[in-house]
Parts: sequence; C-alpha cells; structure tokens
Amino acid sequence: MNQELLTTLDYIEKEKNIDKATLLDALKQALLSACRKTYPETDEFEVQISPQTADIHVLRNGKEIQDADFGRIAAQTAKQIIIQKIREAERKSIFDDYSKKQGELVSGAVHRFEKRAIIVDLGKTEGILPAREQSPQDEFRQGDFVKAYILEVKKTPGGPEIILSRAHEGMVKRLFEIEVPEIHDGIVQIKGVAREAGSRTKIAVYSSDSKVDPVGSCVGMRGQRVKNIVRELRGEKIDIIRWNEETESYIREALKPAEISEIKMNRKDKWAEIFVADDQLSLTIGKKGQNVRLASKLLGWRLDVRSMSQKVPISSLEGVGPKILETLNEAGITSLKDILKSTPEELTKIKGIGAKTAEKIFRSAHQKLLEGGKPPAGILSSSLLKPAEAPAPETPAESDKSEETEKPEAEPTAEPEPEA
Repeated sequence: MNQELLTTLDYIEKEKNIDKATLLDALKQALLSACRKTYPETDEFEVQISPQTADIHVLRNGKEIQDADFGRIAAQTAKQIIIQKIREAERKSIFDDYSKKQGELVSGAVHRFEKRAIIVDLGKTEGILPAREQSPQDEFRQGDFVKAYILEVKKTPGGPEIILSRAHEGMVKRLFEIEVPEIHDGIVQIKGVAREAGSRTKIAVYSSDSKVDPVGSCVGMRGQRVKNIVRELRGEKIDIIRWNEETESYIREALKPAEISEIKMNRKDKWAEIFVADDQLSLTIGKKGQNVRLASKLLGWRLDVRSMSQKVPISSLEGVGPKILETLNEAGITSLKDILKSTPEELTKIKGIGAKTAEKIFRSAHQKLLEGGKPPAGILSSSLLKPAEAPAPETPAESDKSEETEKPEAEPTAEPEPEA
C-alpha cells in the first residue's frame, strides 16, 4: 500500500496541483479521528507518516498499533481523503478559473432543464441560465449551442455555481468586442449600453481616430457585423449611436431618429426637458415609451419629453414678474408642470410669495393649461415604465392627471448605416 500511496500522492501533486504535505497532514488528522472512534477509551494517539516512503505508524500510548483491522481502516481512510482532496482541488480550480472569466462570454450546450432554468454544459463544469436572465426571444432545446455572459460565480457547499445571462447589457458589449476589430484594438470605444433584452438596445460608441467612423465600423460592410450580433440576439434591434462629450448633442443622438426642437437642461440634477414638434412626439417617445426610456438609461439623465404646443414659459403667467420669476427658479420651479404639481399653499411657503400672488399664479397656470388643450402630464418622462392612459381633464382641479394621445407608430428600424 505504501508504494501505491506514494505514487498516488506524487501524481496528485503534479496533475491536480495539490501540495503533498497538505495531503499528508489531512491524512494524519483523519487517521487520528479514526483512532479515537476505534479506541474510544484511549486518548493519547500519535500518527507518523514518512513523506519519503509514505510509511504510516500509529502509536497508542507510545506503542505502535499492529491491529490488522486498523490497517484496513487506515487504507480506507487514505482513499477517502485523497478522493475528497481531489474533489476540493477541482472545485477550487473551477472557481478560480471562472472567477477570472466573470464578465466574459462562454459557450456550451444545453444539458437539461430545471423548471425554467437552463443547465449549460461548459465542459469542466455546468452553468445555470436562470429564467430571469434569458431573453424573451430565446428558445432552446436539449443539445442546442448556447453563448452566454458570465454574470456571477458563487461558492456553494456543492461546489462553484456559475450564473449565466443572455439578458445582461454586458453580453451586447462583448459581442461587439468580438465582432468589431476596431473595438478590440481600442480605436473604437463603447461608451455606454442601454438594453431591454429581446426588444431593443442602444449602444454609444466613440472613435479616438478621426479617420475611423465608429458607427460605420460597428455596422460593417453591408451591415454584416451588426447583422451577426442581431442574429445571435434572436432579432433584437440595435441602435448604434455616436457618443458626444457635449451633453445636448449626445441627447439628440440618443433620441434619434426623432428630431429635437429644443432642450433645457439642469446639469446639477441631470434632468433635461425636451421639446419636439407635435408630429415628432410619438417618434421621440417610441413604442410604449421605449425610445426615451433607453436614451435616459444610456445617458444617466432623466428626460422629460413634450410637444412645442405644450411649451408655456412661467414668465407668461399672471402675477409672475422678474422678481417672482427669480424666486420661483431659486425654489426649483422652472416650468408650468412644476407649478401644477404644487398647490397655492405650497407656493406661499416660498419666501416673497404671498397668498394672493400664489392663488393668481396657480389660477393663471390652469388657464394656460386649458388654453393649450393638453395636460402637463402629456409631458412624458423617461421615468415612466409605460405611457399613461387617462381621459382628458374635465375640471382644472383634475388637470394634473395624465393623458396621452400617442398614435401607434412604426418603430424606427435598425437598418445599418453604410460603412464610411
């Protein structure tokens, strides 16, 4: 057994990268435990294992145990320890390997289904693609090839758990890095990605070389590069946007193909009020508010969109002179919407505005609203998950309720632009 044990220990040390001393120490502790179970009446045990020959000597009260049964126990214990250490080493190796790959793409085959989760065979181990991380467009069968993003690697009692995702925005980013050599080489940079998996993605790109068109590079000749990515994402639409360090220009790019008439920005709070022509309103908002929502996520700004017909400066309200206008602006009230969201009582809390002035401003705001024929809740914010639907207000008191008359519009196509 000793020669066989020694050969096994040497093999494990070389192939599994487990230190022999660690194995011998684990074997020694296991044998001591076995001794105490076999001879519970004796407390003093000593285990000696030679690193050179793997000879094992177990001493009880200073005398070596010569029991043949215990020899079999020792052999069985050694086998169990070796198997356990090999398993632990393999788990550690897999955890270390995939922890380094977190945030990258991996490929595998669908092995089985557990409820709605997909178990993917990655070769050395398995990955889990939970239902929440699957794209709504994904449909897989057993044996199908799957490409996914490594979202997280966790340690569990049963070994490392590798969580995969096909819905994460990082997957789109990695696909572009693989498909576009200019991104891989660092000439074109991905500045941001906003995604609603299975439906649409906006990706902002920038070129450090003025001779290289970032959008054209990502689209590819005859759109082949972006088509490959769209195919992998099962038809998900992709808007490739030219990044701009100037925020207003970036907002205009992010909301394309809509044409923006005017933008008012609050840089401190990262909030922008966007005015568009009436016939551009539904295009700017997008289907179920998706266009403005994705643009907002891409920029990290709150975007409020409304038509030019709804643009009413608060300086035009009765009771708002230059001093009152300055006072309102200092209090953060810069639009008709801000006034209608408050009450006369709240306006009187602002220093310099009395009860009569507050009532006059509030009444004038409602009058302007009625003249415009549309409520300020027609101001559609990127914070809304879906367009509001409510009847038109019947009385001024109800005029801050939402009404949207957005007509169904053909969603902007993601037709690739020709390469420059």
